[in-house]
Amino acid sequence: MKRLTATMVLSLVLFSTAFVAGKGSPTALEFPDSLCSVWFYTEGVKLHTIAGDTARAREYFQEAIRRDSTYAPAWYELAGNLLPSSPDEAVDAARRAWQLDTTNRWYHQLYGQTLLMTDRYGEALKVFRRLMEENPKDPDNYRIVAALYEQRQSPFQALVTLDSAEVRFGRIPLLSSMKRRLLVATNQIDKALDEARAMVEEAPYEVEHHVVLADLYAADKKDSLALAEYRAALKIDSTNVRALMSLGDFYAGRQDYRSLLATTRQLFLLDDLPLELKIKRFENFTSDTRFYREYYFQLNDLASTLAIRYPDDPRIVELYARHLIASGELEQALTLYKNHLGDRPPVEEYYRMVIDIESYLQRPDSVYRYVTRALELFPDKVDFHISKGHVMNNSKQYDRAIRAYRESLRYADTDSLRSVIWGMIGDTWHQQAISGSEFPEEELFSQTGDSKKGIDRRDMKECYRSYEKSLSYWPDNALVLNNYAYFLSLEGRDLERALVMSSRVVALTDNNPTYLDTHAWVLYKLGRTDEAKKLLQKAVALDGQENPELLVHYGDILHELGEQFMAEIYWRRALEKGYDARQIEERLKQPAKTKPAE
Repeated sequence: MKRLTATMVLSLVLFSTAFVAGKGSPTALEFPDSLCSVWFYTEGVKLHTIAGDTARAREYFQEAIRRDSTYAPAWYELAGNLLPSSPDEAVDAARRAWQLDTTNRWYHQLYGQTLLMTDRYGEALKVFRRLMEENPKDPDNYRIVAALYEQRQSPFQALVTLDSAEVRFGRIPLLSSMKRRLLVATNQIDKALDEARAMVEEAPYEVEHHVVLADLYAADKKDSLALAEYRAALKIDSTNVRALMSLGDFYAGRQDYRSLLATTRQLFLLDDLPLELKIKRFENFTSDTRFYREYYFQLNDLASTLAIRYPDDPRIVELYARHLIASGELEQALTLYKNHLGDRPPVEEYYRMVIDIESYLQRPDSVYRYVTRALELFPDKVDFHISKGHVMNNSKQYDRAIRAYRESLRYADTDSLRSVIWGMIGDTWHQQAISGSEFPEEELFSQTGDSKKGIDRRDMKECYRSYEKSLSYWPDNALVLNNYAYFLSLEGRDLERALVMSSRVVALTDNNPTYLDTHAWVLYKLGRTDEAKKLLQKAVALDGQENPELLVHYGDILHELGEQFMAEIYWRRALEKGYDARQIEERLKQPAKTKPAE
């Protein structure tokens, strides 16, 4: 057995006579300062490595240094302790440790590492060059020196360093990879190819070597040689993810998308490729609508492959369903979601999608059935209560719709959502108010005799109360402001307030034709017909002359301004777009008005 060093003996003596370090500040010991430094250093190491108490360990290292500022081990441990939290202080401590013992390579190595941690690359390069000279048998020093040369944009010096490492150690994969990359970066592709060919010759059955050579051939535009090497790699291992990924990148670079998708299918069949990467790759392919359309059959094959391999993964269920919806296969997507409604735990999104698709397909009974089931499972989800309100509204069960919307308010957690729901309640009261009439809204509100027309004033009052409640939560709710202003304009009352609201909507939004129409109609009712004409002309143009109501309004304003010929043109266009024929006929029978004098 080797004899214990004097330091170790003294440490053991101290351990047997001194108290064990605990809570509180380090306590002075009745020993010479040099020996106390050893004790504090040793206790600090114990605290750091055994107890994991880095803060207390730091105190002990600092106390050791206070008692003996030349005690290098304490400086070294303090540097390592400080490195994660205070890298600049760690640099100073590491430098001091090395300066006190320049022959200790551990101290020198830590000094270099702290310089790297603080981005002091110039100083770090000097340190690691010296380390490389002092310890030429450590290949990691060559790697770091080469990387620092590259960081300083001195790739040729980095290559010289790597060549030296290769002469001394032979080919090391990591250093060889760095060297090839630098050769390519310095346009020395031929040398890089020589390196890769030599690597293949040395180990011809290593897949990675063939892939590296293939990638270099591809970079040198030698496609046939590149494909030959990719095939050689896959012949050795047809399931090698790196080889297939590189081959896919090769096809993508050559815009050979059919081959790319075929290679991707091979990847999707492998368990070694994480599912997250498969999903991301599929989403990248399908983000371009044109690409989706052109390569639909290949993409459908990819989606089907994922659906078969991961039938119960929620991410794949969602991916495949979205693919079906994008393909126009709504019924298949609906069936897929319905097949997973029994999953445990139940998935909210599946119910949402079933409800949305059934709503789109206009199947109110089915929508109601799945909304009811969703509420049984997720009674506190506000959107399902809102969906129930929509179902009742669409089936003209307005009382039940209002109750459902009010119920959803219990679960609304933001003022903006409360505002939206109150807006829905107001819209429903309005629909109920006019539900008993066969007349268009303009005619409903334009004459007296409301009972004959079928409008219910009490319901309209509830509508306005709901809108007021909505705006109390969110004063800039554009949809509510617009509807409120428009209904007031139809009634021909509170027009100044309606103008304030419609003006605010126009200011909040970006040229929405419907909102411009409302603002113009309020101006028209206020007698500001010329202003209304300009706004409606803009709204009709932005809408592409598609909305019949906008066309009718524009015709009405033109008629009011005495521009009968153009008014009739827009009325007839509204008729072509589906506006009520009787109303258009009545407008066409109106006598032309005299054009106002300018």
